[in-house]
Amino acid sequence: MSTRLLGIAAAWSALALGGCAHHHSADHYAVKEVGSFHIGGRQVTLSGLPTKEIVFTAGAAPFKVDPNGDFEVEQMYVQYVKLHEMSRKGRYPMLMWHGGGLSGVTWETKPDGNPGWQQFFLKAGHDVYVSDAVERGRASWARYPEIFKTEPFFRTKKEAWELFRLGPEGTGYNTDPARRTVFPEGTLFPVKAFDQFGKQGIPRWATNDAASQAAYDQYVQKVCPCVIVVHSQGGNFTFNAALKAPGMVKGVIAIEPSGAPNPQRTDLSPLKGVPHLFVWGDYLERHSLWQRIMPSVNAYEDALRKQGTDVTRIDLPKLGIRGNSHMLMMDTNSDQIAAMIQKWMVDKGLSQ
Repeated sequence: MSTRLLGIAAAWSALALGGCAHHHSADHYAVKEVGSFHIGGRQVTLSGLPTKEIVFTAGAAPFKVDPNGDFEVEQMYVQYVKLHEMSRKGRYPMLMWHGGGLSGVTWETKPDGNPGWQQFFLKAGHDVYVSDAVERGRASWARYPEIFKTEPFFRTKKEAWELFRLGPEGTGYNTDPARRTVFPEGTLFPVKAFDQFGKQGIPRWATNDAASQAAYDQYVQKVCPCVIVVHSQGGNFTFNAALKAPGMVKGVIAIEPSGAPNPQRTDLSPLKGVPHLFVWGDYLERHSLWQRIMPSVNAYEDALRKQGTDVTRIDLPKLGIRGNSHMLMMDTNSDQIAAMIQKWMVDKGLSQ
């Protein structure tokens, strides 16, 4: 085990024994402001579409709906919680970016009812911004094919069970909760709350990456300097946003990113001074898609390290922490993982 991993393991052990009390002991924190905004997007004008009569509410008179006119589309939604100075320990706000087919709910209350990382990092002293990307949640979506060029697609519960590595690919999921199987070694995802987790699924489009990246880039310009913690599909958006604004992004915390820029075709030198943390769970070798995803993300991480970027990698199984799913922020040991992230931020001068 490398010196870096030994240090992380020692830190995790200390935190598990209560060493994180300085950062996460308070039951309360002082909030200065709660608010939200939309950012990004553009105006689109539609014409030539047929009108319809629609009854909006039972017993109401029909209303003529004309779909022609001006619309705001391709925006994203952001909600923030800013702490009072007496509670703030983070040097920069923490921006939480979600993954594919999901929304900012990823970071809020967990499916089993326990507090999520939004709450953890507020208690740790960070202003926290949680966003819904273009087409997700309160960002809203637009007509297709007039604006979005393809129809949406939806993730099945079977796909989530397997892709998020709760159980074996092809055989783990069953409609009957009692007949679902996890990996023989176990899972730290709260499987009794899996159906509740399924309610978080949101339609997504395969043709909106450019609009999403544009909105994320504007978001960084509006809010940062900042630290970004990102999950899964959001990784590629984060890496590209940081490349465009390295002076604004002070740290990147990538939780199992599923994509990254090609280092052979991308100048990564702007990120030399931006510390990166990569965190990986268990069973990555057990799913065929993850085996196809990992090489490109590993190549990106290696290229950052080779050019002198401060890169830390936490492979939880190598620390003896087994059973974590793709949804690390929802697993039963998620607070311990968050404490490791908080210590990394303290070590890098991003938090007190």
